[in-house]
Amino acid sequence: MTETGLHRPVMLREAMEFLNVRADGNYIDATVGTGGHSQQILRVLEGGRGKLLAIDRDPHALRIVRERLAGYGGKLMLMEGNFADIEALHAASGLPPVDGILADLGLSSMQIEDASRGFSFNLPGPLDMRMGGGELTAEEIVNRTPERELADLIFKYGEERHSRSIARAIVKARPIRSTTELAQVVMRAIPSRAGLHHLHPATRTFMALRLIVNRELENLEMFLAGFPAVLAPAGRCVVISFHSLEDRRVKHAFLGLQREGRVRILTKHVIRPAAEEVRENPRSRSAKLRAVEKMPNA
Repeated sequence: MTETGLHRPVMLREAMEFLNVRADGNYIDATVGTGGHSQQILRVLEGGRGKLLAIDRDPHALRIVRERLAGYGGKLMLMEGNFADIEALHAASGLPPVDGILADLGLSSMQIEDASRGFSFNLPGPLDMRMGGGELTAEEIVNRTPERELADLIFKYGEERHSRSIARAIVKARPIRSTTELAQVVMRAIPSRAGLHHLHPATRTFMALRLIVNRELENLEMFLAGFPAVLAPAGRCVVISFHSLEDRRVKHAFLGLQREGRVRILTKHVIRPAAEEVRENPRSRSAKLRAVEKMPNA
């Protein structure tokens, strides 16, 4: 895969600014994806003794990163794993407490555009949506969950106000096997006057299913509980989220840690991508960045 075909890292300049990467520091990219942020970190580390631990739960992404960043040799350690297990993965790496951690919570373009993964409602593919080797698929949720429970899940994880009519339509249309089939069912269930603006009618339902399949919110909460133990004093953690369910958890976790005297918040207000970046990369439009620094005596 060429550089031009790879996922464009979101808010790269802002992430590097808040991480404050030093050539002799040690860092973790907790969700490496196809390696865009990691590559920028490694360019700084080339001038010193620092190392980068890059983690992802998607083995396909790690294969791409291994090839893309092969030139950095001993500077880079790759691990297949879930960022929820940040403490155990860090311990296994042998690194000392690190100077910075980055977590980009978004899907990569590579994942979205691979129809066989089932993430996109625009591409015909199986209703899979697994990022790693989990057992539960979106197809199982869609076809086995009772109507009321399905409606509650779509409302809770997708913040979809039409969840009841969507769940009713899904149950009526079962079995549903493909992404495009599900998208059509959802589109027919939502009133045309619903005023969704730029959002495809199936966006929130697909998001809900993806979050459930991959336990994304639960994993995020585990990461937010574990990362302070991995940081060195004055080390920083930067999180880029893409919807309110994620950002809310990041914000509240950071506020709680600050109240406990363990970190100080570096981002007084959430940081959004620059207008130029949104023009060049529309997928960045919903990104939100927050950052903290560990207190010296925490």
